[in-house]
Amino acid sequence: MRALMVTALDGPRALAQVEVDEPVADDSAILVEVHAVGVSFPDLLLTQGRYQYKPELPFVPGGEVAGIVRSAPDGSEYSPGDRVVGLTGVGGAMAEVVALPPETTFFLPDTISMAAGAALLFNYLTVHFALVHRGRLEEGESVLVQGAAGGIGTAAMTLAPHLGASRTIAVVSSEEKAEYVRSLGASDVVATGNWRDEVLAITDGRGVDVVVDPVGGDRFTDSVRSLATGGRILVMGFTGRDIPSVKVNRLLLKNASAVGVAWGSWWAEDPRRLSAQWSELCPLLASGALKIPEPTRYPFETAAEALLDLEHRRTVGKSVLTLR
Repeated sequence: MRALMVTALDGPRALAQVEVDEPVADDSAILVEVHAVGVSFPDLLLTQGRYQYKPELPFVPGGEVAGIVRSAPDGSEYSPGDRVVGLTGVGGAMAEVVALPPETTFFLPDTISMAAGAALLFNYLTVHFALVHRGRLEEGESVLVQGAAGGIGTAAMTLAPHLGASRTIAVVSSEEKAEYVRSLGASDVVATGNWRDEVLAITDGRGVDVVVDPVGGDRFTDSVRSLATGGRILVMGFTGRDIPSVKVNRLLLKNASAVGVAWGSWWAEDPRRLSAQWSELCPLLASGALKIPEPTRYPFETAAEALLDLEHRRTVGKSVLTLR
């Protein structure tokens, strides 16, 4: 089968398409013919040797797939032909066939395309964990989203209203991205140039209850300053490259909190947590109440281009690689 392999830590261009043996069916895994693979920021960092997890070379990157079940263990709830999404973990997903553990595999509703399914798990389950478990979002609260047109941002913009948010404020860097987040239902859209003043103006000086921040960098201090009394800033990543620091007196004065969000380590401690999350999201997905935006699609063999576009912030929404 075809697979994409990182052969050197020289960035996305070091990805090579290779032929490898297909995984062999056993009594503990579900074999899935992959139709689409999600592309995420950790994939980019892995190709550069800059992620906290450092697999030995060579390795296959990618962590989330959508596809069709080829075979499943006896007694499993899955059967050949089922549409599923699943997590392989940190790597192993960029291949034509993958072996998935049952506890990280879920039925994909017919209302969602394969491409959108591959864009679903990492971002939406991360945002669900962030807002529900770490941010303790309450009914009627406001949510400010940094990097709102990206994968995490898209998930936050669309999911937050279903979790009780009364207002979603998107921070974006271009008019194209502004139009995109408006199409997702953003209550307000502000540009990166003067966003803090605009946020304070539209909230009548109160600030926001929750900030979703996958960007970090030099925006972080102003994100803290934009919090309302009792607000929470959710630290979800550093696509801005720089890891910021915070003067804790700013938190003290507003009774505010800076909260770490590490969804991967949380579910790795107990994979059954994923099922609990999925049971909350699946009804929204199946009914169409929660609409997953169609991602940007790249042919499988152009994975390097997809990662470079992600690195240089040329993408809008989530990106996926298509195989079938």
